[in-house]
Amino acid sequence: MSNNTKTLEAIKYTRGNLSILNQLVLPHETLFETVLNVQNGHAAIKTMKTRGAPAIAIVAALSLAVDVYTRQQDEEFSTVDQVVRFLYESLEYLKTSRPTAVNLFDAAGKLWTLIQATAAEAKEPATVVNAYIEAAEQMLVDDVKDNKNIGKFGAQYILENAKDKENISVLTHCNTGSLATAGWGTALGIIRDLNANGKLQHAYCTETRPYNQGSRLTAYELVYEEIPATLICDNMASALLKQNPSVQAIVVGADRVAANGDTANKIGTYQLAIAAKYHGIMFIVAAPSTSIDLNTKSGDDIVIEQRPSEELVTVSGVRVQDDEPTCIRIAAADIGVWNPSFDVTPASLISAIVTEQGVVLKNGQSEFDMTSFLKK
Repeated sequence: MSNNTKTLEAIKYTRGNLSILNQLVLPHETLFETVLNVQNGHAAIKTMKTRGAPAIAIVAALSLAVDVYTRQQDEEFSTVDQVVRFLYESLEYLKTSRPTAVNLFDAAGKLWTLIQATAAEAKEPATVVNAYIEAAEQMLVDDVKDNKNIGKFGAQYILENAKDKENISVLTHCNTGSLATAGWGTALGIIRDLNANGKLQHAYCTETRPYNQGSRLTAYELVYEEIPATLICDNMASALLKQNPSVQAIVVGADRVAANGDTANKIGTYQLAIAAKYHGIMFIVAAPSTSIDLNTKSGDDIVIEQRPSEELVTVSGVRVQDDEPTCIRIAAADIGVWNPSFDVTPASLISAIVTEQGVVLKNGQSEFDMTSFLKK
């Protein structure tokens, strides 16, 4: 078993410079693209060149950091009010890129609060610019630290609650590793932590249709990091759980956690939670506390993003014979399509929610008290 701890780097940043790994061309090509301004950042998020709730927030914040840095260097701001207006309008624009991932809105809210507080005392535009840039850069540092804590707490929870502590395999859905965060990962960070400590027998990842983040991205990360792993189709999960008792936990990420613990995550998560409940295994949600939205009382209030029909009726890849990129239609022309990007898993089906602050358990049979947890 490998103790390899190398991780992918999907976000490269130095002050004034940002490039992102284009996840649309993975695993066939490794292509970094330069992000020069908020328009580039918005496009990267909306088209899913960058995806994963933590990464979305960070790329949004850093794209604005690069943009405002360049404008400051070009002396475009002559007053504090000018830079404040630019930052406000840019944050509002970036928030329109993906509606479901609350991390983006949380980051924008915190950054706007900082901007207002700094502007109230600032005499020069540069003061506000520098304060914003430093705060955005700190988000990048904090995310890696938070992810490592999620990995540690989640691995400990699994080890403490596993029925067979010497025979632990884990199933995960979608992509929650370095490609979805600033580094290390959330749910995949837990798997990485188990593997690094010699406690993981095997990892299984779903294909995650229709966008195939599991087969394109999670499988890519698992191979890269030499973690023993197997790819399955989404509709094989229940059969896997029945036939392989070593799979003792399903670990997923989250784009939004409501105040009662209902969780929005990649479409297909809900049915995995039902399967986990039936088979009596742990179903664990791994997410930074910024994914918790106390203003959303339950999953019924979460807005679910609808994706283009082309994602469901076409498949992109490279031709086997010559490695040339291609896109093919796999469904009957003119068929109607329903393509929600996320579904909501009721808190009653979730065993634990793992954050960088610790593990949250239910206060009864059906709900979590996320408000009390965050106030600790």
